Amino acid sequence: MLKIRILVAAITLASSVSIAQAWESLPSKAPAPADNPTTAEKVELGRMLYHDPRLSSTGTVSCASCHNTMAGGEDNRAGSMGVHGQIGGRSAPTVWNAAFNTVQFWDGRAESLEAQAAGPVTNPIEMGMKSWDEVVVRLKAIDGYQSAFTQVFGKDSVSKDNATKAIAAYERTLITPNSPYDKYVKGDKSALTTQQIRGMEKVAELGCIDCHSGAAFNGAGTFQKFPLNDNGYFEAKFDFKKDKGLAEVTKKESDKHLWKVPTLRNIALTAPYFHNGSVKTLKKAVEIMAKLQLNKELSDEETTDIVAFLNALTGQFPKQTMPELPATPGQTFNK
Repeated sequence: MLKIRILVAAITLASSVSIAQAWESLPSKAPAPADNPTTAEKVELGRMLYHDPRLSSTGTVSCASCHNTMAGGEDNRAGSMGVHGQIGGRSAPTVWNAAFNTVQFWDGRAESLEAQAAGPVTNPIEMGMKSWDEVVVRLKAIDGYQSAFTQVFGKDSVSKDNATKAIAAYERTLITPNSPYDKYVKGDKSALTTQQIRGMEKVAELGCIDCHSGAAFNGAGTFQKFPLNDNGYFEAKFDFKKDKGLAEVTKKESDKHLWKVPTLRNIALTAPYFHNGSVKTLKKAVEIMAKLQLNKELSDEETTDIVAFLNALTGQFPKQTMPELPATPGQTFNK
């Protein structure tokens, strides 16, 4: 059963001391669950599975197709393209720093990276496999995967559970620390420009970090209603309410338009914005959030300052190398 935890951010902005306490640098490592400790061999197996399009029915779509680790961790599309050219209804969230999310997917329906990794593979619009049993049969038929699973999990260990554990272990290495913002809060006061500091102060003043709280600026599992304030012009133009968010999963009226608070980390790289990817620029996204969530009209200078600060949340990306995928000599699984 889906467990929904709607947390209330408790950041008080009444003093400079409390504001200072709200700023946290990003850890360089993500914690692993007790039942899935991180090992180098497991990460490498996960890297292979993450980049292997043979986990899709057509052999054309991998996890990396929609969550590109050579860029911002998504695909810069309003809706991701799955098997047979099908387009999904939501914009792919970034995989970078997803290890710091308490829940996964825009609607928060998965409680872990392991649970999230299982979903797209059998989604008919995304990777299109009929079942994980079919995936396991395919993986067992590839000698290289048999060897890799044995090395990591032991003999006869090719399974959905172990495959998703390996993918999640790889994803927990996708951390982007040491942004200009991180350096600033660690004491390097030259790391941010004067404009970025103004933007940082403005997001605190406005209360943006009431929701986008914590080191990952993601609210650590918080759900928030969006849009909070009605605006006929924006709704007609961007169609935000068409997708009911969490209510699409729970079917509860009270959950309509509730969304997992997304990270602001690397947000400058992940256009287009919002769950439906309907907004093309970060400047417009900031203007919309101010109006729909805070009922504020920002000046052009205020908006530009905030955008400058958000650019300072772009971190250092660990070097990614493409894996060598196990071969299938003399045969193919592609359709």
